[in-house]
Amino acid sequence: MDEFAIINRYFTGLGPQLPEVLEAQGDDCALLQIKHGELLALSVDTSVANRHFPLQADPWAIGWRCLAIALSDLAAMAARPLGFTLAITLPDADEAWLTEFSRGLRALADEAACPLIGGDTTRGPLSMSVQVHGAVKSQHHWRRSGARAGDKIVLLGPLGLASLGLKSMLDNPAKALNRKDWNRAETAYMLPRPLVIEALRLAQGVSISAAIDVSDGLLADLQHLLASSAVAAEIDLKRLPIQPELIEALGAEAALKASLQGGDDYALLMTLAEKDFELARSLCPDLVSIGRCVAGAGIRTLEGKVLDPQGFNHFLN
Repeated sequence: MDEFAIINRYFTGLGPQLPEVLEAQGDDCALLQIKHGELLALSVDTSVANRHFPLQADPWAIGWRCLAIALSDLAAMAARPLGFTLAITLPDADEAWLTEFSRGLRALADEAACPLIGGDTTRGPLSMSVQVHGAVKSQHHWRRSGARAGDKIVLLGPLGLASLGLKSMLDNPAKALNRKDWNRAETAYMLPRPLVIEALRLAQGVSISAAIDVSDGLLADLQHLLASSAVAAEIDLKRLPIQPELIEALGAEAALKASLQGGDDYALLMTLAEKDFELARSLCPDLVSIGRCVAGAGIRTLEGKVLDPQGFNHFLN
């Protein structure tokens, strides 16, 4: 099967048709129509076999995952998905694998209303790059650089479970084969849920001063936000939503470390004025306050202990 047959069979008509997409697959470029008062948000993520997911993992989940991690970047900007492009490198044209991969990709594309609008297919070691395109209202877009001293630091989504799921699959590679057998941690790692709907809900009613998605670990990504905003943070460790599975599997100390430094969570970390917190929580009841922004630099606990913003780094881990 050649590359055009692969595209036609597995990647044509994937996701809903949106009025903003004037031309999708079938021409040299996709054409998007952005409405007046909106900005185009773009982000790209590359997933490499045995680096971001196990080579033998359930292909349905690989399809879901490669789109989910890219959509999480749109959530961090409060951007509405318009479409995505997929550049996929395949070792061979395995029809059974491609069928399941495209089904997982389609499941999230339909759920997120984010159609596939173009891409590229080539032969080589398994990897895929997903570029997402979104629209965000110019007066509502979120950035990392708007946090102010006195703002609350809030979190939406679980921490640490994905790192536990990865550990499970590294310890027992056969675990990755069938998503129907995964526990909550393994599901968190391979099937993250991008919080696009929640972000759009918050953006309509709450003034979020800064935001970032937690992909490399809570402390590492919080430090990115703080550095962009030129503020520091005080974190209340007792307020962190440490998952019971982490404590049971790792013990309290290691569970705290996983929650602070584990990657692949794809939670949303945001700052907002204290007066807006109750409204935000009414829109997203799972939102938790974990600290506040203060003058200065760095991250410390309420007791004054300095926290090292370690996290995942592609060239160090």
